[in-house]
Amino acid sequence: MIRLSALMLMGLIPACQADETVARYGAGDVLWTLVELNGAPFEARATVEFAEGGPMSGQAPCNRFTTENRVPYPWFEVGPIAATKMACPDLAAETAFFEALSSMTQSEVRPYTLFLRNDDGDEMKFTSPG
Repeated sequence: MIRLSALMLMGLIPACQADETVARYGAGDVLWTLVELNGAPFEARATVEFAEGGPMSGQAPCNRFTTENRVPYPWFEVGPIAATKMACPDLAAETAFFEALSSMTQSEVRPYTLFLRNDDGDEMKFTSPG
């Protein structure tokens, strides 16, 4: 009986841990729209949303996607990206978006602005309507 109680308690520990992802630090429950990629305007439409604990989803220029970001803020790292497979005229922009998103390692949340960056100097700038 004691062993069963200990196992049940251990199963609750992950649920009690605080969310330390970018979602908790101001990015959660907000629709972020990519406005710049490496300092240049991003002409296609791409969005991201962060849920508590790490799930992340959005709309790339052609397809919906989902992934995870479970590292603590300000770090950023996405897991494998799962996306629908629809073709559209913006496939080049979509490829650039996914490649950039996959390479980001740091995040910074400011009022109405989210920056994702990496050590190579690449940057994605997102905004929200507020």
